[in-house]
Amino acid sequence: MATALLILHGLVAMALLGAITHQAVAIWVPLPTRPESFIGRLRAVSSDSFTNAVVVLYVLSAILGGIVYLYFRVEIKPVLEQSEHWQTISLFDIKEHFIAIGMALLPAYWVSWQEILDREYSSSRVALTMMLTFIVWYGFLIGHIANNVRGFGL
Repeated sequence: MATALLILHGLVAMALLGAITHQAVAIWVPLPTRPESFIGRLRAVSSDSFTNAVVVLYVLSAILGGIVYLYFRVEIKPVLEQSEHWQTISLFDIKEHFIAIGMALLPAYWVSWQEILDREYSSSRVALTMMLTFIVWYGFLIGHIANNVRGFGL
């Protein structure tokens, strides 16, 4: 059961990673003309179209991560502590805090992307999106490393 939940959590996290990355690239480097290249088409995505998907995927990923965390806390973390993987444990603890901060940012992120507030909140929109992008990438990478640390031979 834990393995199936971990795989589902990873798939949802990948979808979230794709959505938030597309949105971040689209607002960070907007494209003024019709794109010809693959990278140009990536940048030409309508950045506001990802907002609801990011919110839903973030919440779903956090819920699944919370469920999987129970297995991690009981079965995996003691093994990491016994084998003295303190850096991995510490990075994972920081990940938990970042994910919680991201949950707190979601309402402001969602509001800043509403059409009514289009021009008025563009700088906060960029800042919130970039913060969430950092949190999602950090969480994904650290979660992946923590999941595979014993396989790395560390």
